[in-house]
Amino acid sequence: MSLWEYANPVKFFALSGRLLPWAAGLSAACLLIGLYWGFFHTPDDYRMGSTVKIIYIHVPSALMAINAWFMMLVASLIWLIRRHHVSALAAKAAAPVGTVMTLIALITGAIWGQPMWGTWWAWDPRLTSFLILFLFYIGYLIMWQSVENPDKAADLTSVLCIVGSVFAVLSRYAVNFWNQGLHQGASLSLDKEKNVADVFYQPLLFAIAGFVLLFFALVLLGTRSEIRLRRAAAVRMRRGI
Repeated sequence: MSLWEYANPVKFFALSGRLLPWAAGLSAACLLIGLYWGFFHTPDDYRMGSTVKIIYIHVPSALMAINAWFMMLVASLIWLIRRHHVSALAAKAAAPVGTVMTLIALITGAIWGQPMWGTWWAWDPRLTSFLILFLFYIGYLIMWQSVENPDKAADLTSVLCIVGSVFAVLSRYAVNFWNQGLHQGASLSLDKEKNVADVFYQPLLFAIAGFVLLFFALVLLGTRSEIRLRRAAAVRMRRGI
């Protein structure tokens, strides 16, 4: 069996219809466990106080904001190389979710930054590249809406996605590229010494799993909706409506 089979809308519909309830249910369970455990059953941090608990929303949303763009990049490259419409529509469906995740990360970061840094915003390399990534998300959504021909819109947004990937990489690795800046390093790392304490780490993993599954479920749902809209437009065109 080849993954390319699911570029066929009929097969994609059949598979996504089976996966969607599981993804949605597991997402709800992980979010409930992670957020309840994190907010109500973890202590305050000795330096950050209760502010530390914003990591259960900020870290997963920031992680998904960046990885959503990488998912869109892969889908866009598949569209440009193989011209599979499902991949272009999956990228389109992921964009609003990624935009909201980026906005949540920016807002929660500002809420965390004010008591920690004494300011709501700083032109830190990571924060600046993350803000630019948010603007690329907005531009991506606008481009899909402003170009009438869907294939041309898919081509243009794919190119935009490739260019914007520079800022997705910088958002992820800016702390490694520049030693200066206010933003801390990664909360999760293969190096155990760099991870947050276990008391915060364990519920954070549930929260991240919930956000990942939520993203997956919303992209499946959005892609199915985009396919339906494309079919409806084709039917109207054939009927001359």
